[in-house]
Amino acid sequence: MADVKYDLVVVGGGPAGYAAAIRAGQLGKKVACVEMDRAGGTCLNWGCIPSKALLKSAELIHSIKKSEEFGIKVGSVDYDFGKIIQRSRGVADQMAKGIEFLFKKNKVEYIVGKAHVDDAKTVSIVEGKSKGKKLSASNILISTGCRARKLPFLQDSERIMTSREALVMKKQPKSVAIIGSGAIGVEFAYFLNAFGTEVTILEVMDQLVPVEDEEIAKTLGREFKKQGIKSELGVQVKASELTKDGVKLVYEKKGKDVELEVEAVIQAVGVVAFLDGAVNPSLNLKTERDYLVVDDKYMTNVAGIYAAGDIIGPPWLAHVATFEAVQAVNGIFGAAKPRRVKNFPGATYCNPQIASTGVTEKKAKEQKLDYKVGKFPFVASGKAVAGAHSEGFVKLISDAKTGEILGAHIIGRDATELITEYCLAMEMEGTIDEIHGTIHAHPTLSEALAEAAADTHSEAIHI
Repeated sequence: MADVKYDLVVVGGGPAGYAAAIRAGQLGKKVACVEMDRAGGTCLNWGCIPSKALLKSAELIHSIKKSEEFGIKVGSVDYDFGKIIQRSRGVADQMAKGIEFLFKKNKVEYIVGKAHVDDAKTVSIVEGKSKGKKLSASNILISTGCRARKLPFLQDSERIMTSREALVMKKQPKSVAIIGSGAIGVEFAYFLNAFGTEVTILEVMDQLVPVEDEEIAKTLGREFKKQGIKSELGVQVKASELTKDGVKLVYEKKGKDVELEVEAVIQAVGVVAFLDGAVNPSLNLKTERDYLVVDDKYMTNVAGIYAAGDIIGPPWLAHVATFEAVQAVNGIFGAAKPRRVKNFPGATYCNPQIASTGVTEKKAKEQKLDYKVGKFPFVASGKAVAGAHSEGFVKLISDAKTGEILGAHIIGRDATELITEYCLAMEMEGTIDEIHGTIHAHPTLSEALAEAAADTHSEAIHI
């Protein structure tokens, strides 16, 4: 017999789960959110937020090293690696408390424990202080997310980490191999390199950040090389061995085995669905590659059970998860017609930053689209040059006939902030002419967005 009845029970309290619970609370519904770790989930506690705190420290020391360019001389610069890690944990803690406050504000019952979906109307708490409690729900939303993928031949060790362990490393390694060059991999590469760690990236594909445009990847490779980050591309890591002082890796490059010994290894090879023990197998929820399958209303094949966020598959992005969760709740309670994700930004916070949306030029060619390209380099931006961060460019892909934006790719300072203008334009089916025709403040980095649009017609003023 269930103890309490709810309009909605959310299983998982990450960017999808807490957003769903808060949105349901805003709609005046009785809602509970069950999270086995802490409000905010992996993103807030072990991913997006604490990693950005670390990257801010890296950005600061990077700027200090360049201070003489601005006529400012500093003495020797020291740092406390432990305090850098500690600050990032403090930031995560502060933000988690913020989510807990929002739960109270919106009258969401927050339960710390492991949930188990017994059937389409019941959720049990199977671990934690509330163990044994049963929640009766008119609707259930599963948002248990993902966990870091591990390579089977790498042993569990303090020296061999996923991003979660890397965020709380007690000691800075003198050398590190980072397996994988997606957003997580290149962000850790930048962070550790900024503080003097010898970094080697091992990537199975032929370019860094494989999901990004090829020109973006090549530019990042050149910038990383300048920073002293080594990138081994098109290699396959085959084996590992713990040594007295670190880890010995064996990887295949052009048919030959290469050995690399480092003090530590970070695995950044993607994620896998996390549903472990969360659902009664007899429910037979439909999955593909272990991810839950949902319809346009985010409902699974079992009526009354919904899912949103990473657990329904890519793109595995916090902002996408939040969007999906809000859409799902709006649909469940008739607040608005739910929408599935179409256009979304990708953001990578290394240095230089990378941001993108829509198709790459390679994809446009593969799809045989009739397109045009406009580009503008930040070296021609007065704001970028004045700030001594003129590396990178803006690249815009548009329909050759209509001018509608098909894709946008930025590498450079504050790229992750700039990309939203293009996302909004795509959402509104805007054109390059409308971007070009909008007056952008001078001097700003955002002028590059208008200039790239203008360059499509060879009308850019500053190149």
